[in-house]
Amino acid sequence: MANLTCNCKSDCTGRAIAASIIIGIITAILSFTAVITVTPAFLWALLGVAVVYLAVTLLAAPAIRGAGIRGCVCNILPVLITGILGTALTAVILLGIEFAATSIIGTIITGALLLFFSLILTATACLIRCTAGCRGGSNEG
Repeated sequence: MANLTCNCKSDCTGRAIAASIIIGIITAILSFTAVITVTPAFLWALLGVAVVYLAVTLLAAPAIRGAGIRGCVCNILPVLITGILGTALTAVILLGIEFAATSIIGTIITGALLLFFSLILTATACLIRCTAGCRGGSNEG
């Protein structure tokens, strides 16, 4: 059986946050230079992903508590919830307010949207790694 002490949790969440910040900055730069644009369909899709993630997290909470990995998950969960709520909030802002394609505020919010969305994905990867019993840099379980 895997060791569920989750010794890698702080390294993984730190790397997840750093990677998400880098993705957000790159997105803001590409959006400002008009290399990429965000369509309403993309915004609706990300809003839907955030709502579904929030619902799944709510439904999975009792199972996590019963599985004996609470300490591990409690360290990753705030990062995941921040990503979920940030994605939902920035998607709603971008859906509700029209920004010029290369406006500074619009590009900052678009960068934040991708920052929060990538935070959801990377925090989920950390959660999977943690629940699998991963430790440090080894493949031992």
